Amino acid sequence: MQDSRESPWKQTSLYLLTIAVLAICAFILQPFVSAIVGASVLAVIVQRPYRWLSARIGNRSLCAAVALVLILLVIVTPVYLLAQNLIGQAFDVITSLRSPETQEKITDYFSRHPTFAARINTVTDSLDLANMAKSVAAFLGSRFAGFIGRSFGAITQIVVMLFILFFLLRDRDLILSFVRSLLPMRDDESDLLTTRVGDAIYATALGRLAIAGIQGTLAGLGYWFLGVPNPLFWAILTGTLAMVPAFGAFLVWVPIALYLGFGGHWGKAAVLAAWGGGFVSTIDNFLYPLLIGPRLRQHTVAVLVSILGGITLFGIDGIVLGPVFFTLASTLLDIWKKRNAETAISSR
Repeated sequence: MQDSRESPWKQTSLYLLTIAVLAICAFILQPFVSAIVGASVLAVIVQRPYRWLSARIGNRSLCAAVALVLILLVIVTPVYLLAQNLIGQAFDVITSLRSPETQEKITDYFSRHPTFAARINTVTDSLDLANMAKSVAAFLGSRFAGFIGRSFGAITQIVVMLFILFFLLRDRDLILSFVRSLLPMRDDESDLLTTRVGDAIYATALGRLAIAGIQGTLAGLGYWFLGVPNPLFWAILTGTLAMVPAFGAFLVWVPIALYLGFGGHWGKAAVLAAWGGGFVSTIDNFLYPLLIGPRLRQHTVAVLVSILGGITLFGIDGIVLGPVFFTLASTLLDIWKKRNAETAISSR
């Protein structure tokens, strides 16, 4: 019988080999992080409806396939088409900004208001006001053009996401059992960790989407009331950027307020600034704790920092990954606190 004890160098080599292989796998999966995150989010969000469906369809593969078709028809396809439409309209707006007529109007406004231009120059001495619109529009135009050019990549991500989602739905229990078997903790601790991570994904994705929808609706009502051209487009764009808390909606309604002001409607600009600053950009501070605070079990400040830091580190996926990692950290700390308390009690 072979001796189960191994020499230290073999054990160390095994650790290093495992780490190296896992690192290579991470690099292989890196291009599909968005697909993996999207599939995980959808699997968590549709968990309850899927259980209802699985109770009526006995075959796991058939049930997952039916659920996948429904998700594709109800969620994925409308979102993709809406995103493409938004990108197209935004590109048209940027093209309009790059037109000589628009640039002449902005330049003419600054020439007729030298005091206002002088104040802006005081803040940013290096800013060339005459070419500001042209430079910004050119930059954004190139970005949007590149984004549209990556439509094939987006379709690839969607296909991979749906492929992963099918197996997450069909083999959910097997996947969770496998994950729990790898965790170096007791069964109750593993259950606590997986439950809290699931709650974090559910609350962050669904709660953030609901709040962003409310912010977009409020902003759209303001745009419509003030006579902003194409208010539906700007409302949807506001709601989309409002997925980033604190300043996401701010990036839309502030330029629109400036547009109204430069067009001679400073009263409307002031109303939009009051509406956007007093309601649109601040309502999430009240709704967020009510909607998702209990499920995340974290302070609002921690949630905000985790999302913003996650976006900085992971890009758009950080909206979910940031809170998930914070939830992992807080849960692990709770497990250690519980273990230390149990150790203290047993030592008495």
